[in-house]
Amino acid sequence: MNENDFWWEIELSADNNEELLSIIDISGSIGSCFDTEGNATAYYINSNPVEYWIETIESLLPNFKSVKILRNGKIGYRSWHKEWKEAFPPLLVGDKFVVLAPWHRGTESRDRIPLYIYPATAFGTGYHESTQIALALLEMNKGKLQGKIAADIGAGSGILTIAAIKLGALFVYARDIDPTVLDEVRNNMKENEILDESVELRTGDLLSDFYNKTDVITANILFRPLCSMLPDVVRVLSSEGIAIFSGLLAREREDFIAEAKEAGLALKDELTVNEWWGACFYVCSN
Repeated sequence: MNENDFWWEIELSADNNEELLSIIDISGSIGSCFDTEGNATAYYINSNPVEYWIETIESLLPNFKSVKILRNGKIGYRSWHKEWKEAFPPLLVGDKFVVLAPWHRGTESRDRIPLYIYPATAFGTGYHESTQIALALLEMNKGKLQGKIAADIGAGSGILTIAAIKLGALFVYARDIDPTVLDEVRNNMKENEILDESVELRTGDLLSDFYNKTDVITANILFRPLCSMLPDVVRVLSSEGIAIFSGLLAREREDFIAEAKEAGLALKDELTVNEWWGACFYVCSN
């Protein structure tokens, strides 16, 4: 079995399928299947060692407490390269966006804004509900973006950064705590013909050590880090600005709205897709 002839497979168990499906999606799996006992086997590309994918899953376990890793291994050749590419067909999001891998370039209709994203290791290929929610909320609030400054916190693949520029943002501060994703963002920017001078791309822990006033903030992460950054959102957001949060489960809606209200933010728009929820907030006037 040579280096191109397999995918990694990691078997997982949980108390419910919802948690399994969520952690599989967020961790960057390219596919999964369930057995008769309710356990799931998730598949991952071999561009990283299996330890990378295990560590990624383990970092998410505090948010999915019943999930357990049972085993890992390799699954052998079955025209994986073709099947992997076929796993990422063009995807319509909102009224205007279409997310598509670069090998589908040219298949999009002219009335859609294309987002060319290479499916790699960073979160945010566009195929997860939380990314779709964030994109739709951006589109709903495109008037707040045109000619304005945005910040994409937890940039991942850079899809929200690219979407903000294509909706008319003048400049985007893109930050991610993981330095390994920065090259992926650069590659996706190149695929979308986004000029380097339109984006400041840096490693950073949420909004700590960030002091630039922004008109739009996007953050597609998880409940705990989103809550922890709320005071900083109020600090850096302009008086007429908005913050778009996604990566939240629908059952976390009430708790997050309460946390946001305590920080000084009010709900503007919200969307739910399956078990995932996201929302747009603005700073309350004193």
